[in-house]
Order: sequence, then structure tokens, then C-alpha cells
Amino acid sequence: MSRPAFLLRPEPGWSASAAAARTIGLKVEGEPLAKVEAVAWQIPDRRFDGLLVGSANVFRHGGRSLDRLRDLPVHCVGETTADAALESGFIVETVGHGGLANVVNSLAGRRLKLLRPGGEARIALDPPAGIEVTDAVVYRLRHIPISSALTQNLGRGGVVLLHSAELARHFAAECERLGLSRDRLELVLIGPRLLPAAGDRWRAIHIAERPDDAALLALAAQVCSKVG
Repeated sequence: MSRPAFLLRPEPGWSASAAAARTIGLKVEGEPLAKVEAVAWQIPDRRFDGLLVGSANVFRHGGRSLDRLRDLPVHCVGETTADAALESGFIVETVGHGGLANVVNSLAGRRLKLLRPGGEARIALDPPAGIEVTDAVVYRLRHIPISSALTQNLGRGGVVLLHSAELARHFAAECERLGLSRDRLELVLIGPRLLPAAGDRWRAIHIAERPDDAALLALAAQVCSKVG
């Protein structure tokens, strides 16, 4: 009998991942533990050659200021973000694989001033020579406590899917607050950068071979099917 898989990412990602999970025979439980909220922001007063975007949330919550930047090419972390950019009327120049750092490194040899709109929490980048990156906060995550029903289900054990370091940190803190036993829970992380946020003492930790939802769900399905 397969173990339960708990999906915790915010909407609309929760529903998208749940639908994708069903196509591979993985049944997910859980609930969003965060809500994405727009932040009032202004475009920095300088010229930019393009946008560097690590989340589709930028196009969902960037607002009117982002609309003013539609003439700039977009360098996206992956296909989901690229799809959101195209749906919002932007021109996508780069679609990366393996994280935003790889996207920046792929632009080496060019002289570019890039605006990186994103959330309050973000990974640090070390751009190659000639690439300048300016950050702008356009959205934030508001974390949500684990409900009593989910607490009971997690207490029985299972496999927890984590899509971001922010979510991993919040989930670990909630487990401590609620006294949930970590040794009954296995984590499936979208990438190794989540490890410091997730912490230790879990039954096991597994890392997807690629930092995307499809790879995360495929690994979760394998872990859930294992007995013992």
C-alpha cells in the first residue's frame, strides 16, 4: 500500500501539481501553507536590457509597473515561467534549466543590465563579468499555519513535497510548533538548496534530479510506492 503524499505549495501551483500528480497515478493530500500577495513597487530609475525572472508569480502579481516593461526580453528560469511570460504578452529570449544561476551564466560574454523582479526571499546570484542584476520585490508569501486536520494526517506519517526553501523552513517550524514527529515523515525536495531550510531528523530526505515540478512528482511517486 502506497504512503500518502502531502502537497503544500501555494495556489495556483497546488492545483496544477495535484492535476499533474493524478496523470502519473500519484494521489496527493495536503493544503497550501502559503498565499502569494502582491507588493506595491516601482521600476528602479535606470535603463535595463532585459528581465531575469525566477517565478511565474512575477507575471501574476507584477501589476501595472511590470506591464510597462513588456518591450524588454525575458530570461526565464524554466518553462512554467516562460509560459506565464508569454501569456502576459512578453517576449521570452531565454528558457533555462537547473536554476536561475544557470540562466545568468548562460548570458556570459554579453554586457547586460537586468532587472530581477521577484519575491521577498530569493537566492543570491554571482553574475559573470558584464552582467548587472538589480532586484525588485513585487510579491511576498504569507505563510499559513497547518490546520488541525492536516496535523492529524501528518502525524500518521507520509511523504512531504517541498517546492521552495521558504516553504521548507515554514513546514519545519510548524512541525516543531505542533510537536509532529519528524521520524515518520520523508521529504522530497525540488533541489539541494532547500536542505539548510528543511533541517534534519527526518526519516529520509530525497532530492529531485531536476528542479522542476515533473521531476519532483516523479520522485515522490517512487518514494510513496516503497514499503517500509
